[in-house]
Amino acid sequence: MTPRNGYSVKYAPQMATHQRSRIAILAGAKDVIAAVGSYESLMNDIAERSEVSRATIYNHFSDREELMHALLASEVERLISVGRSAATKADALFSISREISEDAALAKMVETDKDDVMALTTITDHPIWIEIHRAAADIFGADENSVGLALRWLIAQITSPLTQSQSRSQADRLATLL
Repeated sequence: MTPRNGYSVKYAPQMATHQRSRIAILAGAKDVIAAVGSYESLMNDIAERSEVSRATIYNHFSDREELMHALLASEVERLISVGRSAATKADALFSISREISEDAALAKMVETDKDDVMALTTITDHPIWIEIHRAAADIFGADENSVGLALRWLIAQITSPLTQSQSRSQADRLATLL
């Protein structure tokens, strides 16, 4: 199978069935959000896209809200991995920028789920934001103010995606400030 939305659905033989199901569910949930938005996503649709039963989804997640939180945490981990795999700060900024700007699920949420987008883009003391901040400081090797600047630049792309050339140009300039 081909990768969907950044999730590898080509499983290693030794990967546990439980983990394969979880990856498929998260990929299916992101696919459904990209099609209809998060408020309109239904567990039946997610099960169908994931190629698992609704019961399997509920074996992993107690409800839709828990599934959405797991998807958010998984996306954060994926973006952190993208940033850490880059050779330079500019490349990390550019790569994360492209992932955000080209994300169909985020684009659909901006269109259909404004309250969710506001919640996602508000920096808080939530554990996910603490993880994002720590990872950004590690990736960019920057002080508190510079990390905040980089995060705000990236967050802005959720509602105002950049073109590839804009991402490259702005990432290069921002990297010199870090």
